[in-house]
Amino acid sequence: MNGTAHMAIGATVGFLTANTLQTDPTTTLFLVGIGGISGLMPDMDIDGKLSNRITFSHKFIRTLAQTIGILMIIYSVLEGIETEKWLGVGAGIGIIIISSFITQRHMLTLTGLAVLGGGLSLQENWLWLLGAYIILASFTPHRSYTHSITGIAFFCIIAFQFEASIGIDGIFTTCILGYISHLIADMKFLPFNKRGVKLFLPFSTKEF
Repeated sequence: MNGTAHMAIGATVGFLTANTLQTDPTTTLFLVGIGGISGLMPDMDIDGKLSNRITFSHKFIRTLAQTIGILMIIYSVLEGIETEKWLGVGAGIGIIIISSFITQRHMLTLTGLAVLGGGLSLQENWLWLLGAYIILASFTPHRSYTHSITGIAFFCIIAFQFEASIGIDGIFTTCILGYISHLIADMKFLPFNKRGVKLFLPFSTKEF
């Protein structure tokens, strides 16, 4: 199932939750948005549809870093004095070499680190936990742990902390049901799915 369908199902979950709780229009719209995002969250893993959309292109970052490296070398040669000149040149060369190994997965890891750092700085538990989720997902093969009960449990903790922080009823329910809807939509019993999900990782690799 494609990302648009997952998002639509998650948004529907948010709308139904809001309708059940009879929320005001603003809260309803918020829950619909949260549901749509939650419906995409399992695809935060490697090669997942969402992981490539929340980060800059690794090619853009690679080009930017290499440009900075070249400018650093030029500046060091023109303006540097003795040891400082060679340190600057070495740093510039190092940036160029390291940046050549940047991949899209690295960008997802860096995004997770940024979110984690922001959460710690703001003292928001749900935000740094989300950052940890993104980092772990950046090392997780597609349709594995983020598509399992383990992933659901981790996201439950994030959702609980998020509702506690924001103070809006229905956030936890919307997040969890939106997340679960993604796993159900990816299961093999649906005729358009060639692969299923490994719900009981790491204890079983059986696909459902």
